[in-house]
Order: sequence, then C-alpha cells, then structure tokens
Amino acid sequence: MPEGQAPPPAQAGRRLGELLIRQNLISLQALKKAQDAQTKDGGRLGYHLIKTGAIEEQKLTDFLSKQYGVPAINLKDFEIDPEVLKLVPKEVAEKHLVIPVNRAGPSLIVAMSDPSNIFAVDDLKFLTGYNIESVVASEVAIKEAIEHYYAAKGPSVEEVLGAAEDDISVEHEEEESISDIEKAADDAPVVKLVNLILLDAIKKGASDIHVEPYEKDFRVRYRIDGVLYEVMKPPLKLRNALTSRLKIMAELDIAERRLPQDGRIKLRIGQGKEMDFRVSVCPTLFGEKIVLRLLDKSNLQLDMTKLGFEENQLKWFLEAIERPYGMVLVTGPTGSGKTTTLYSALSRLNQVSDNISTAEDPVEFNFAGINQVQMHEDIGLNFASALRSFLRQDPDIIMVGEIRDFETAEIAVKAALTGHLVLSTLHTNDAPATISRLLNMGIEPFLVTASLNLILAQRLCRKLCQECKKESPVEPQALIDAGVPAEEAGSYTVYEPGGCKLCNDRGYKGRLAIYEVMPFFDPIKELVINGASTAEIKQEAIRQGMQTLRMSAIAKMKGGITTLEEVVGNTAPDRF
Repeated sequence: MPEGQAPPPAQAGRRLGELLIRQNLISLQALKKAQDAQTKDGGRLGYHLIKTGAIEEQKLTDFLSKQYGVPAINLKDFEIDPEVLKLVPKEVAEKHLVIPVNRAGPSLIVAMSDPSNIFAVDDLKFLTGYNIESVVASEVAIKEAIEHYYAAKGPSVEEVLGAAEDDISVEHEEEESISDIEKAADDAPVVKLVNLILLDAIKKGASDIHVEPYEKDFRVRYRIDGVLYEVMKPPLKLRNALTSRLKIMAELDIAERRLPQDGRIKLRIGQGKEMDFRVSVCPTLFGEKIVLRLLDKSNLQLDMTKLGFEENQLKWFLEAIERPYGMVLVTGPTGSGKTTTLYSALSRLNQVSDNISTAEDPVEFNFAGINQVQMHEDIGLNFASALRSFLRQDPDIIMVGEIRDFETAEIAVKAALTGHLVLSTLHTNDAPATISRLLNMGIEPFLVTASLNLILAQRLCRKLCQECKKESPVEPQALIDAGVPAEEAGSYTVYEPGGCKLCNDRGYKGRLAIYEVMPFFDPIKELVINGASTAEIKQEAIRQGMQTLRMSAIAKMKGGITTLEEVVGNTAPDRF
C-alpha cells in the first residue's frame, strides 16, 4: 500500500462490519446489503451502511467516537466560520474527507471520518501551521458539509467568452542557456554565498535549509529546533545560479528543471569533520525549491539515557529490545525522532555475535557492523522485498524503515514469530492506535498479540534554554485544562522562554523526545483478541502504568525543561 494511502476499503470495511455486528448495532443481512452497494458503487462501507438504512447516522458516529477515543460532532447543528474554512482548500477536504470546524488558539479542530489517518493530520498540520485536533463525523455528513460550505459560483461560459482579448497577456521568462547557468554557478560570489549558507546553517544548529524562489522574491530559511526562521534574501538575479550551484554540488542534472531530483552533498569542514546534506529539488511555479537536510553524525544522540525517557519507560524499552525475538514498533509523524530512537537501539544491540540488517529509505547515517540497505522503488527494491532477502541471510536482528502495507507487515510479523527481533516504524497518533492500524492492514488479532513486544509513540518538544528561562504566571485552570491533576495545579512552577546569547535570543536550545511506551501486558493482549476499542486499550495501558504523550510532556514541563505552549502544541489531550 503506497505511503499516505488509507487501508484498502475491503479490509477496513470488513473490520468495521465485524465490530458493528459484534456490538449488535447491525444485522448480518444489513451488512451484506451495504457491502453489495459498496462493491457496485465503490467508496467506504460506513457511507453505504447509512445510505442503505443499516444504521442511523448518529449511532454510527457515536460508535466511531468510542472506537477512536475522540469526541463526535453533528455537523448539521454547527455553523462553520468562513474564515476557518479558508484554512483548508476544498481539494484537500475532499481528498482526506475532512472539514475544519473551529479554531482554538494554536489548534484547528477538524471533523474526520477516520481520525486514525495520520497522513491527513500531517498534511493539515503542514498546510495550516496549526496543531490538529480531531473530532469524528460520519462520511455522509462530511460530504454534505463540503458540498454545502465550499459551494461557489464560478464564471459563466458567456462571461469567459466575453472577456476582451486586450485584458489577457502572457509573460515569458527569459531562458538562459545551460552553459550560461554553469558559468554563473561557478562565479566566485555565488560559490562564496552557497558556502556561507551551508556553514552558517551548521554553526546555528539548523536541521534543514530551505531555498525558495517566488515571483519577486528569493529567500533562505533555516529550521532550528523544529521552527523555520528566515535568515536572508539573496538578490533575485542570483536565483538560477545559486540553485544550479547546489545541484552541481549534489551531482544532479542542472538541465532538468521540470522533475523532482534527490542527491547528496558531502562537505569536509576544518580538521577532518565531515557533514552530509541530503538534497531534495522540487520544481515550483517560479523556479526550483531546494531543501537540504543536515546529517551530522557527531550530533547524533545514541545514548538512550539522554533521549528523554522516564525511568520506567527506558526500563520497558530496554527489556523489549533485549528479547531474542518479537517486534518493537516506534510510531509518530515525520520528523518526530523515530530514526534516532531506532539507531540508539541498534547501537546498543550491535555486537559481533549478532547479524543485523536494516532496510531504510533513505539511509541517513552509516554504522560499522550493521548491514544497511537503501530502498530503490523504481527497480523493485522496496521494504517487503528487502525483508524477504534478509530472512535468507541468517539474520538475528532486522530493522525495517517503515511498515506501509499488508505485505511488509505480514513478513515482519512472521519474522518476529520465527526467532528474530524486528524493529520498525509506523505512522499513528499514539501507541494504542497502532493496534487498529495493524488490524486495518489485515493482520489477524492473534498474530498481533503473539508478535508484538512493545509499541512506543514519540514527539519532539523544544527545550528551554536553562540560562535565560524565567517563571511564567499561569492560571491553575490553564494547567488543569492541559491535563495537570487539579490537586497539583497550584504547586506547579511553569517557565517561559527568555533570550540570551547562548540561545541566539530564541529562549529555546535543542529538542527532547517525549515518549508513550506501551508494553504488551497480558490484559492488553486479551482486549485485542476480544476486539476492544482503542480507547479501552488506552485506559487499560494507563492502569498498567503507561504514561501517555501528554502525561510525559507535563512531566517535562514540571521539571522546568519545556513550556506549557510546547506541551499543548505537540500533544493531544487525553480523552476517553
């Protein structure tokens, strides 16, 4: 299943149908009628269950709310502000079957038919810049709301045909020859400017460099501690030369400006220090945008005690990875530090006595003693085929970059059940939701319980600069709303960023992971076998001692490591 795609409707629908029958909400005959309509017209089972009268819309919404552990909303009783609608284009709303309903501070509340769709949440977060909080609504209600709110009258054919020719003009960008561009890219000022950008990014501790062309503007931004900052605006006339210089350094085709390209730059700085840059070039309306990811192995934190684990979380994680077989899954959105956590685990497990193989896309850092394989989808080398090959190579420990589809998941589960330790990542919101994702992929519940050792979810929070942080006056009610127990709210000392030379006046310095670690205790296995909802599994995990992401973030805030703003902005509230 390609990245970003929902589980196949047949598998997801079969799972939903089974759960609804088990709860006596629909009959077998009603399910068969809805499935026949789904086979004929396509779409999701939930839509056809409502349309064929198998279940009332409100009952299905209430069931999904309980299943996903998020509030339900009746869109017919809700008037959406047009300003909120502007945040999400119609195309995106239709693609992911979502609709924005309200805005609350740094959060955008979005109605979704499938709140477990992490790809939709990631897209919306990136598009809007807001933290996304999900509520659940039926597919029928969301489709009707999209049609109602996004309805817009376009110009008539007569109006278009009646436009005067004098009102239309076409601008042509002046084309430069490849030889002119190569010459400009090698000019001393351009070379110096590119070197300055790369070295300055290293000095400021940036994780990414964005080089972005616009119609009348050209800018360079650095991502530092997860936030983008504009650092310079080079002259627009240098746009092509600067872009070409970076492409030459990454050994890319400077004549190709219509297709995306990927490459790598390796720099040697000072006395033997090497820095790698992963380069991605993407054609945009006014030129090629280039994003460079800085890969500094010297800054890679492999000491697990410094990653951000609480004491019992680290104990559980170490127990899980030191077992001779089974599967350990690390979940979270892109850029949440999953790779660092897996690399730290592999670094600890890397012994001469063990054969370790990894399938990665891309390979970010290379390690002696570990057999790392770079994926190449275009020639058929994907996670599933690499995993099959590993199993013929007498492995002890296998790391799969990501489980994206049923095929990869099935092979990984079989490997975990046949005496191998399997480490991998998955895109889900939290640890309990990972079980639903595996079941939706088509993995049987008894295989999930037999193979999984532990699930770990994580996010990254900015760390306060310890030199300039200052106490922040926060109302106890704000802390209670964030999840702090009411009896403890009055005793909390909360800090906010200040600004000093050490942190370049940002108030933050570095980032720290917050974790949700869920070992597979026997009571949780029983719940999975019995088809319990995500919310029920989460409640049982908490009873067994699991700290949720929000709880872990609050613990970091209490310790003066991060701020209330980071807690609220990076974790969802615990709702049951």
